[in-house]
Amino acid sequence: MKENSRFSRPHLQLAHTNWQQYLSIGDSAIDATCGNGHDTLELCKLALSNTNGHIFAFDIQAAALETTALRLRENLSPTIFNRVTLLKKCHSDLTLPFEFEEPIKLIVYNLGYLPGADKAQTTCVQSTLRSLKSATTLLAPGGLISITCYPGHPEGALEEEALLEFAAKLPRETWNCCHHRWINRQRAPSLLLITRSLSPL
Repeated sequence: MKENSRFSRPHLQLAHTNWQQYLSIGDSAIDATCGNGHDTLELCKLALSNTNGHIFAFDIQAAALETTALRLRENLSPTIFNRVTLLKKCHSDLTLPFEFEEPIKLIVYNLGYLPGADKAQTTCVQSTLRSLKSATTLLAPGGLISITCYPGHPEGALEEEALLEFAAKLPRETWNCCHHRWINRQRAPSLLLITRSLSPL
């Protein structure tokens, strides 16, 4: 019997549950690694209305952006789709393409390689760390950074280790960091959640 996807991908289920707690209609968010567009679509459903909210989706691969655009067009109205900006940029360059004054409430990463594409092309330690440093400056008070790590391949293991080290050094007066790992699944994905306090503790 095929395992129910709800339980076979608990890291994604937990990530989406947390996003629901931080995003409301009219908010703005960043998908730093949009891949095939599943997370981008989820963000759109949580945050966008016809007149409010904005989603920025980054990916370095043109094929990923094309797939994401197709997925969004198939599931969103043209008006909602127009509130999404797709950016062909590495997530290490986490800058917005125009003057954007709305607070960024959520920044998400789904690291690793693009499903269905070249597995040798993955996110890397140094570029992801640069991106995360930028994310901490973009995130609004009370916002969330959600990072799904994949330590099942060598670069992913190094990436997870470096991200945990970075998060552990964030000042506790401003940041709260929590790491979820599934201990009965060998080399399973994990979820790192970093929240910015509304005010210093």
